[in-house]
Amino acid sequence: MFGGAYKGRRILLTGQTGFKGAWLAHWLLQLGAEVRGFALAPQPDQPLHDWLGLGNRLKSEFADVRDREALRIAVREFSPEIVLHLAAQPLVRLSYAQPVETIATNVLGTAHLLDAIRAEAPAAAVVIVTSDKCYENRERPEGYREDEPMGGYDPYSASKGMTELLVSSWRRSFCPASGEAALASGRAGNVIGGGDFSADRIIPDCVRALQAGQPAVIRNRRATRPWQHVLEPLAGYLWLGACLRQPDLAPQPARLREGFNFGPRGESAQPVGALVDAFLGEWPGRQEDRTDPAAPHEAGLLHLDVTKASEVLGWKPVWDFATTVRTTAAWYRDRHAGAAPATLCDRDLTAYIADARKAGLGWAL
Repeated sequence: MFGGAYKGRRILLTGQTGFKGAWLAHWLLQLGAEVRGFALAPQPDQPLHDWLGLGNRLKSEFADVRDREALRIAVREFSPEIVLHLAAQPLVRLSYAQPVETIATNVLGTAHLLDAIRAEAPAAAVVIVTSDKCYENRERPEGYREDEPMGGYDPYSASKGMTELLVSSWRRSFCPASGEAALASGRAGNVIGGGDFSADRIIPDCVRALQAGQPAVIRNRRATRPWQHVLEPLAGYLWLGACLRQPDLAPQPARLREGFNFGPRGESAQPVGALVDAFLGEWPGRQEDRTDPAAPHEAGLLHLDVTKASEVLGWKPVWDFATTVRTTAAWYRDRHAGAAPATLCDRDLTAYIADARKAGLGWAL
């Protein structure tokens, strides 16, 4: 898969102890990559890294991306060929309590990494992961395109907009179009899937309530998000990194060094209430609406336009909303019944790759 771009390659993955990072590390190892991780030590609310045995399957540096010297040493020692940067403070609500820390991690942490790569691995292909919340959100029904203004009401969203501006500036300053250095960014929608136990995320909140026999508490049933399975953006990041390394893989190689949206199908942009109803339809339980008008601001309406990723990369989402919810619920339900996390992740990966091949997606062939 991915044009063989990862087999035997040295891949630096930051944030491998988080939810998306653990999934991505597991997939990279299956692709035959030599993976080096750089992240904070595994946290109790994100057990997937340990459940997948990643501590024994790859070499990791447990440090903070705000530690500039530690990053530089890691890059120098490993000399990566491809870098996938996922390390971040990923929670909107936490950013209200820790605004400076959020900006320092998400913006300065990225700058530290880019500077380390510039000095120690200048030929590396680099994918910086940000968020759909990087855009100036005008609460409109149309999806945001990659050329629209960056913004951010809350500190988290602002940090992602800042990171995109940083990446654009860095690319123009230090990555000439004809040079080896290749830098792009990926902006994903709201990701769900097995193994996430973060606070203040709707599916983990539902799972904790179901396991405790309590009603799932819903903060805002009307907020609409582009829900997608975790494997959708991960396939996008992997394909983008592969194309940066081997441009002939892409339909439009001249446009690779840019930002890309990796969102779901249009019908997957659903209100929180619809997501909870669908999830509890797969794993029956109760819910309780506690919408609080005085709660910290979060976007009410957010969609992504993925036309560019389709045209330039040949990427498109694979699973519809129903499949995404069904697969996610089955992972948590079967884990609660005692199934091994690695077995559940492999089951989902196998099904996702098979469906991508049926859809004729180049990365899966």
